[in-house]
Amino acid sequence: MADLQPELIALGFIWYVAFLFSTTCHEAAHALAAKIGGDDTAFVGGQVSLNPVPHIQREPWGMVVFPILSLIVTRNLFGWASAPYDPLWERRHPRRAAWMALAGPATNYTLMLIAAVTLRLGWTYHWLRVDETSGRADFPTSVLGVFFFLNLLLGTFNLLPVPPLDGSTGIMLFMGENRAQRYLDWLRGNSYAMVGLVVAVFGFQYIFGPIEGAAMDALLPRQLLLPLFRTIFRH
Repeated sequence: MADLQPELIALGFIWYVAFLFSTTCHEAAHALAAKIGGDDTAFVGGQVSLNPVPHIQREPWGMVVFPILSLIVTRNLFGWASAPYDPLWERRHPRRAAWMALAGPATNYTLMLIAAVTLRLGWTYHWLRVDETSGRADFPTSVLGVFFFLNLLLGTFNLLPVPPLDGSTGIMLFMGENRAQRYLDWLRGNSYAMVGLVVAVFGFQYIFGPIEGAAMDALLPRQLLLPLFRTIFRH
């Protein structure tokens, strides 16, 4: 087990709170998009809410137990969540289901952009600081940096077009009705979730690096990049 120093505990707390809030927003977006599209399943379950409790009650292992344990043991955060939906609604309205699936990653990218804009404004107007001695970012900068990187990761990972990730449903947006129905027959008629996750985890490490680099170069002040890395990825 990792040596739990006070600085690492504080940093782990920031990552977990960011994960809890971002995941709650992600699932609430799924639920809201489904309700707008005519499926009240998640709405009845209380998932159209930024209150994390209904989402935790649905996935206590993925939103509380496993993320905290993974932070303590490995200093990395792993977790998951889900929102219920009506499979019959998905079959009747595959394009609406695709929009529902894409609403989650879109929310993560929105949170990422909010964090990036706030970091730029804070740096421009000197609201944010970097410690000249340690070269590390201050607390507000660290929090915003965690939100930026975490939501970039969550949004990108969930867009991978493999089950059970959102991208596997989102691609129906580019299919005709008949093709989408045949695709759903294949997607829901087989147990590809574990295989898809293995492919996603191993493939993501090659995909995310260039995306992360491009996003940082385009959205973050260059002077903050190294201090942020030193601070929020501290080991």
